[in-house]
Amino acid sequence: MHVRRWITPVFLGIFLLLSIVLSTAIGASGLSLLDLDPDTVRMLLFDVRLPRVLAALLVGAGLAVAGAAMQGLFKNAMADPYIIGTSSGGALGASLSIVFLMGFGLPVFAFVGATASTMLVYLISRRKGRVTVETLLLSGIAVSMFLSAVLSFIMYISGNSLHQIMFWLMGGFWNVSWSDVWTGLLLLPACLVLFLCARDLNVISIGEEDALHLGVDVEKLKLGLLLISSFITGIAVSVAGSIGFIGLIVPHLMRILVGPDHRILIPSAMMAGAALLVWADTLVRILPTEIPVGIVTSFFGAPFFIYLLRSRTCT
Repeated sequence: MHVRRWITPVFLGIFLLLSIVLSTAIGASGLSLLDLDPDTVRMLLFDVRLPRVLAALLVGAGLAVAGAAMQGLFKNAMADPYIIGTSSGGALGASLSIVFLMGFGLPVFAFVGATASTMLVYLISRRKGRVTVETLLLSGIAVSMFLSAVLSFIMYISGNSLHQIMFWLMGGFWNVSWSDVWTGLLLLPACLVLFLCARDLNVISIGEEDALHLGVDVEKLKLGLLLISSFITGIAVSVAGSIGFIGLIVPHLMRILVGPDHRILIPSAMMAGAALLVWADTLVRILPTEIPVGIVTSFFGAPFFIYLLRSRTCT
């Protein structure tokens, strides 16, 4: 078991590198790259496919790492980065940009909305300097429902912008450029910060009282994890829209493969999430009619979520 825990991250790293190469070479045109002139090949690979592959890689990695952190914080395998209203806030911010500013500054509005909603949940949950996980979760559900109601109203009055809002809410990488990749690179240092918190996540998983006795500042850790996870989710939403279930499925599967040690779990989830979203986006690219990648992740993620519910109920 100990050997398998270390073999899995190595295998995932090799698989991720192969995924980058293969997914960049695969396209929807049906033409062989050997049949195209060098300038066309260069444009196709470096201006169209590679930014899209790298954006999917970064977003998938970020969501998976944030999911691993949230599951560790909530001590619940059904937690994900969107559980405390982050996605609803990002979606609302993006919709406001689309309706009132014709999409100007959409990534910024999405990021600000995602971060603001998370901070609102934290402030609502804070009592006498402490935040309980249960209160945080319930506050997140309430804020998410309220923001979803506001979003529904914005969509109702959006007129011709409704189609653009709906397409963005489904999530995808069809319009990404190198500027989105540079934005997505901000996810890497954020993931590193969560990895540096791996030991404290291991300690808090055994109980908050025990963590306090072992020298972990539990409340500071909670705030830090929420801030970094909301930052990751906000960046991911600003680049690709709402893409669900990556942060739910990947950390849970990796926990089964490598165990609960976050020092191994976080890098494993990072590479697996990146590879999964890269291949999900590759799939939608080669379909006869391209669909948002969020539909694919939800199509496979929702049954897995139901499986989690059933398995927890039966144990």
